[in-house]
Amino acid sequence: MPFYVSPEQVMKDKADYARKAITRIRSGVVIACDAGILFVAPNPSRALRKFSEMYDRIAFAAVGRYNEFETLRKAGVRYADMTGFQYDRRDVTARGLADWYAQLLGSLFTDSNKPYEVEIVVAEVGKTEDTDQIYRIIFDGSVAEEHGFVVMGGQADRVATVLKERYAAGMTLTEAMTLAIAALNSQGDGPSPDPVTADQLEVALLERSRTHRAFRRLSGARLESLLADAAKQDGAAKPASPAQPDGAAQPDGSASPDGTGQPDGAANGGPAEQGG
Repeated sequence: MPFYVSPEQVMKDKADYARKAITRIRSGVVIACDAGILFVAPNPSRALRKFSEMYDRIAFAAVGRYNEFETLRKAGVRYADMTGFQYDRRDVTARGLADWYAQLLGSLFTDSNKPYEVEIVVAEVGKTEDTDQIYRIIFDGSVAEEHGFVVMGGQADRVATVLKERYAAGMTLTEAMTLAIAALNSQGDGPSPDPVTADQLEVALLERSRTHRAFRRLSGARLESLLADAAKQDGAAKPASPAQPDGAAQPDGSASPDGTGQPDGAANGGPAEQGG
């Protein structure tokens, strides 16, 4: 007799396989701000990109297996170009692309032996922050509309918790970058991770003020300046340690009545400084 596996078990095994693979990678963050839509993800490679332009005001972001999401990106660009050529450029929208990706990934998940190990985001910047469109599509074709921010892959729950606590509409680009770095650092196990450098990140922006080809990459001196401003803002937001008042107790329990911080007799060569 042929070996039988129920359809429910097959789908569950496929979903578990893809979900575990995506959890092992580093997360990426997409945040809306007053300047546009910001994309931030750890990526030391200068050639293999996670973010790219799709159309005039639409961008593509993905995490997972590079060969798989690169295939999806190229197919989406062809679909957008063909739609704009056959009909009108205004007919190419993030919602239309998200629906198309959902159908494609859903078919691949159902019909193929191995699902795609990817999570993708299609974002379109609007004239105002209220008109931004951000859609998240996962490996089984499920699509969700997100507002304000979205996290892709990795320890998404932990990163999203930081974003929910600190995100606010109308953030500046520097504030959005500060929040993105803080959220991504929450994946680490150490209490105080090392400062993130420009070489470790891939950063892009769908710029709201542009009317055509809004996507641009932030790198080099521009990214370093943005990271420096974000670090200053993050440092200013942290509460400073309280200053020690005059005559405060010393570690050994002694106090200085004259405010010098030395025990009695130490300042003028008394017994406190003698070695016995």
